[in-house]
Amino acid sequence: MIIGLSYDLKEATPAQQDGLNDASEEYDSPETVELISAALEAKGRSVVKLGGGKEFLDNIRREKVDIVFNIAEGKGNHRSREAQVPSILEMLSIPYTGSDPQCLAVCLDKPVTKKLVALDGISTPGWLKIADEEELYQTSWDGFPLPAIIKPAYEGSSKGIRLTSLAYSVSQAQEKAQRILECYRQPVMVEEFIDGDEVTVGIIGNSPPGMLGMMRILPKTKDEHFVYSLEVKRDYLNLVEYECPVLLEQKILDKISDSSLKVFKALGCRDFARVDFRVSPGGTPYFLEVNPLPGLGSYSDMVIMAKMIGWTHQELIGAVLDAALERYPQCGHM
Repeated sequence: MIIGLSYDLKEATPAQQDGLNDASEEYDSPETVELISAALEAKGRSVVKLGGGKEFLDNIRREKVDIVFNIAEGKGNHRSREAQVPSILEMLSIPYTGSDPQCLAVCLDKPVTKKLVALDGISTPGWLKIADEEELYQTSWDGFPLPAIIKPAYEGSSKGIRLTSLAYSVSQAQEKAQRILECYRQPVMVEEFIDGDEVTVGIIGNSPPGMLGMMRILPKTKDEHFVYSLEVKRDYLNLVEYECPVLLEQKILDKISDSSLKVFKALGCRDFARVDFRVSPGGTPYFLEVNPLPGLGSYSDMVIMAKMIGWTHQELIGAVLDAALERYPQCGHM
């Protein structure tokens, strides 16, 4: 079997000129590409590196691959960018790992995702979506709970979520939202801040999907309001501790587990995903977001969680590939 590996590299992303310094945050390093490639080769497969963007377009038409292991995040700031590579693969009838274009596009749009999971009975913090500057100053803030966290509506990898993203007043919220509108060129989501434990859940498989594990993120220094921000993720070894298994009441763990699988199924995720929650002081898990294309580098939450339950990186990559192969009977004999 020949496996194509699609990806976007940090070094191939132009530097931002606005001081945000996170344009390439969700893209991968050459080390991650080599790590995944080695894991696939360890399963006895041949790997062809396809890259991303225009390079991917050239390579996928030239190379003959049986399936694509996709970690490409897509180009631009479009809310459908994660669907770019899978859409091309579907057009060419090439099997691939992970969720389909519709799921990827929906899940990157945080407000739409929250609406859908709420319809399925999943608790999620209150929110406002602000499309542009005109709407920003026409929005009614009556009764909206503060503090609130202000973030881009269509980003992943904590892009736009900083230690300074909490707003304690309407004027602060408007100021921070205006900056996001200007710098990220996309709508803003203003979300009720749940001051509690941050818990992330890994899911693997399809029929049925199963829990990889559950991990709590604990700040080493307890500030008034902990935000699992970009700064924290970049310096996670010094700023947080990871707890797996999670030491919370069983009824809370059961609720998180049940909600995670409901989210995975309701949004049509495939093969693997990571679901993030905040647990209120009263013990209610609130869904924050789902990532159907979670990072698979050595520093990512999904990989850290897998290692804490005793999996190797190679086993995690193998499980994602195996889940995809089960969906493609034509690949079974290869």
